[in-house]
Amino acid sequence: MKVAVFGGASARPGDQAYQDALRLGSLLAAHGHTVMTGGYIGIMEAASRGAREAGGHVIGATCLEIEKYRDAKANQWVTEERKYSTLRERMYALIDQCDAAVVMPGGVGTMAEMLVMWNELIVNGGIPRKLILVGSDWQKVISQFLDSLGCYVGYKERNLIQIAPDVGTAFEIINQNSFSKS
Repeated sequence: MKVAVFGGASARPGDQAYQDALRLGSLLAAHGHTVMTGGYIGIMEAASRGAREAGGHVIGATCLEIEKYRDAKANQWVTEERKYSTLRERMYALIDQCDAAVVMPGGVGTMAEMLVMWNELIVNGGIPRKLILVGSDWQKVISQFLDSLGCYVGYKERNLIQIAPDVGTAFEIINQNSFSKS
């Protein structure tokens, strides 16, 4: 199964979020999953590193727009780089090509990835995929959103996301009744 890991670029080695993503990447790779990330630093690097150190395959989706904006390049743990022209192409490639996604702590880009994937699951409900948000901070964000604007989100749509307290639980959710896209 291909598992996309979304998360912020600002996490650094030693940060809890970085360590959690490192562990997640390792768990996924040790159990035969391919890890997909945005290919750069922070959470993306940590998940990539964890997967590679566990002997796994890492797909890094990079993009020219980010590289112009930030003078960035793929992290050293990426085994297969897929370069896209725009941020939009990169985001949709990660979403469309994954069988499941884990959302770690992050900022606006991470939230955009999570929301677009959630909406894709709503609109294209025929393809079963898992969207798992990790941590109490995501629980607070989603709860606040649903408390304020929940009248616009049906109960069926709410159940398309799962919130896990930690990466171990997220990993267990991924492996429950594992499936992959046809």
